[in-house]
Amino acid sequence: MLVDTHCHLDAPEFDDDRTEVIERARTAGVTRQVVPATIAAGWPGLRDVCASGDGLHAAYGLHPMFLDAHRREHIVELKQWIEREKPVAVGECGLDFYIPDPDREEQAWYFDAQLKLARDFDLPLIVHARRSVDQVIAAIRRIGNLRGVVHSFPGSQQQADILLENGFMLGIGGPVTYERAKRLRKIVATMPLEWLLLETDAPDQPDAAHRGKRNEPARITRVLETIAQLRDISADELAAATSSNAERLFGLPPARHTA
Repeated sequence: MLVDTHCHLDAPEFDDDRTEVIERARTAGVTRQVVPATIAAGWPGLRDVCASGDGLHAAYGLHPMFLDAHRREHIVELKQWIEREKPVAVGECGLDFYIPDPDREEQAWYFDAQLKLARDFDLPLIVHARRSVDQVIAAIRRIGNLRGVVHSFPGSQQQADILLENGFMLGIGGPVTYERAKRLRKIVATMPLEWLLLETDAPDQPDAAHRGKRNEPARITRVLETIAQLRDISADELAAATSSNAERLFGLPPARHTA
């Protein structure tokens, strides 16, 4: 009973075989998936994907890598979508200073606006933080009364500790399966289990065994196995704990058991 807490099932990479991808996920034990948005134009399609089957839960937001697609009025539209659609989270939102010539001021404006919406609607956040963890932490502290997950956590032990203290979980996916990810592996091995979430970021960030290939949610089992080994616990224990964490953060209903 696994939860993929970050999976872009609405992405065009899945247009040809989305149903089969979901079926493979269910066969692998992935009973629920959180599907975060990237741009306002994609919200209707994401809603349709999540309405197509059980266990698919939408989050709506504006991703920092797609500033060219955003308009400030989209924040007003996002508020309306949240009111009407009742998503499980606000996101994917955040800051990305890895891209060439990032417009930090404009990214910060959209991020702060979405932090305030999450606070006002009492919803968790799905946060993207690439080369920007300190700035993300500063924004979270400045707005206050927030909770959520920093997905594909890229930071240090100290940054991880600060995020946990401020009510944010860490989303861990394919990168942890690479042996060279020594800092991440150490954090994941020792962090409190109640703050850990599993994710794939499919179709991106494949595990080490599928480097360069399209990722999909069924492969979260490789993330599960790697983390279980790092923590010296059983995969079943880790699956139960991380699924419970996802239910607690996103308000997900319990998984439906199938024969």
